[in-house]
Amino acid sequence: MKYNVYALKSQVDGRIYVGFSSNVEKRLKEHNSGKTRSTKGFRPWVIIFTEEFSDRMTAREKEKYYKTGIGKEKLKNMVP
Repeated sequence: MKYNVYALKSQVDGRIYVGFSSNVEKRLKEHNSGKTRSTKGFRPWVIIFTEEFSDRMTAREKEKYYKTGIGKEKLKNMVP
């Protein structure tokens, strides 16, 4: 199974949320419908970045990296 690390940007305040999933589109719908407590107050969200991995462990490690200060800066520099 393939896994994707993804970054979402809030259209409310511009904050970035990083996660990973095997189905990014389904996960985005969950974020935007309010099913995820940590993102509920900052809806709507748009996908700004995805990266595919062949295994869950590698995707999780990359997700951890993008959640660090350096990783978040890299994401901010990727998007307008």
